[in-house]
Amino acid sequence: MKHLSVGKLLFIVLSLFFTCTVSAKKPIKTLLITGQNNHNWQVSHVVLKQILENSGRFDVDFAISPSQGKDMSGFVLDFTPYQLVVLDYNGDSWPEETNRRFLDYVNKGGGVLIYHAADNAFSKWVEFNKICALGGWEGRNETSGPYVYWQDGKLVKDSSAGVGGSHGQQHEYVLNGRDKVHPIVKGLPVKWRHAQDELYDRMRGPGNIKDCLYTAYSDKSTNGSGREEPLIFTVDYGNARIFHIMIGHAGPTPEDNTAMQCTGFQVMVLRGAEWCATGKVTQKVPKDFPTESQVSYRRDYKEK
Repeated sequence: MKHLSVGKLLFIVLSLFFTCTVSAKKPIKTLLITGQNNHNWQVSHVVLKQILENSGRFDVDFAISPSQGKDMSGFVLDFTPYQLVVLDYNGDSWPEETNRRFLDYVNKGGGVLIYHAADNAFSKWVEFNKICALGGWEGRNETSGPYVYWQDGKLVKDSSAGVGGSHGQQHEYVLNGRDKVHPIVKGLPVKWRHAQDELYDRMRGPGNIKDCLYTAYSDKSTNGSGREEPLIFTVDYGNARIFHIMIGHAGPTPEDNTAMQCTGFQVMVLRGAEWCATGKVTQKVPKDFPTESQVSYRRDYKEK
């Protein structure tokens, strides 16, 4: 029988230890807040959970509010068990205690992912608008902050008067990378084609964008702004890690849900969510990621 050296035995033991450590790593505890929205939250919150949990990296709990106009006083949330909060909510004000607890969570460095129409919410809540950096609709105008868009190789702030928030016709469009080194986008294509979706434009707010990751051109031919609009970015808000993704309009059913079935959208959600929770992205760049000319789909919300 061949005897192993002490060095080889040590290597095997350490390899087994690290393998067990990785396999035993707990999923990221996530709270997804939903229940009211002018968008189809009944589809979006289910699909977001599928995207996150199908990756094996997240364990998602729902906080579903009372329906619009109902008593919100009992909607008091405990954020302390969670590494990540996903916002899929646009509706009635939360109770003040929930507001206080949410800000406490964020100020202590909590991770927040702001998804699509969640940036329409709470237009009069100053701190929430700082957490989003940009928002739209719900009475937003020049008093809410400047327009922010990409021009001449940088973000510019435009304080001209006008409504905050609009979008043209849904269509496919190309996302243009503005950062190659941030963990969320490192290794991803600089340009990739997104499935048919809304393209938010004329968004306004404090404009405290930290890392502008992707923009897209809102073409006037689709009734857009004629500007290069920031659609995926991180937010500069204390020690918090905040990821804001404006794309991903929910369809009528999980099966008929083109924008959220886009592989690019799903990968951005997964990478952004991991970064929010941990400050790192351990995911490899998938082979099925879209190219500049070709949309890619994960219709079952699973990595191929």
